[in-house]
Amino acid sequence: MLRWLPNRWVLTRGVRRRRVLHLTFDDGPHPEHTPALLDLLAAHGARATFFLIGREAERHPNVVARILREGHAIGNHSWSHPQFERLDLAAQREEIERTDRLLQSFDGLPQHDFRPPRGVMPRPMVLDCVRRGRRIAYWSYDSLDYSQRSAEELIASARRHPPRAGEILLMHDDGGLSLRLLETMLPVWVGEGFAFEPLQAA
Repeated sequence: MLRWLPNRWVLTRGVRRRRVLHLTFDDGPHPEHTPALLDLLAAHGARATFFLIGREAERHPNVVARILREGHAIGNHSWSHPQFERLDLAAQREEIERTDRLLQSFDGLPQHDFRPPRGVMPRPMVLDCVRRGRRIAYWSYDSLDYSQRSAEELIASARRHPPRAGEILLMHDDGGLSLRLLETMLPVWVGEGFAFEPLQAA
């Protein structure tokens, strides 16, 4: 169902008309891994979107402030990263709205793109987001950095299956694999002429 909804409701691809990639990171902010990623992104002039867990953003406000200060965007990844299919609609909505209230204190925006934990979006929640004008942000390229594969395997996979213009790359900043992957692949993608931009606002 989601693939048939327009981009103003469900985002699955980014800018296609230019050589742009959209790096996105879930599950942060993390006090160790996120700053290391920010250092790497800054070294390559890359800007990204960080889908933050509300309770982690509350614990690490200085990291969130740095994300925004360095030109990146933030999105909503729920308050506690629950299994959404086990919650009723009211509890799902509170997970999202509580996180938005916190994120607004950082960037002033009353509403943010929502990326559901584990990509699971029950149909009633989809319809509720559409009714409320909240965009759901998915991805088109999975780095698999959450899997049990080694960094070398992830790098080999990225070389075999390179992203195309407009891809939204799924990564995570609560561990070190995305950093190791990007240490190798960011210079490659820069050399291929890609720019790196946050997801555009709805």
